[in-house]
Amino acid sequence: MAVFTSSAFALRRKMIVEALKKCGAVNEKTAKTLADAGVENPEQFMGSVEMMIASGVIHKTKDGRYYTD
Repeated sequence: MAVFTSSAFALRRKMIVEALKKCGAVNEKTAKTLADAGVENPEQFMGSVEMMIASGVIHKTKDGRYYTD
């Protein structure tokens, strides 16, 4: 089961990063909400998003938008 969880997280991580890059959310000025970036059902994956923020994969602005660098 842990392999599936890791694989699911890796896939979700890739999808979020690609969505942010595709819409140009690459710095604080161009940051977008996950919904605006085209991430489907972002509220279901906030645990994954928080882990991505903690590891520096993505960043969150004070007003709740996200970007990757």
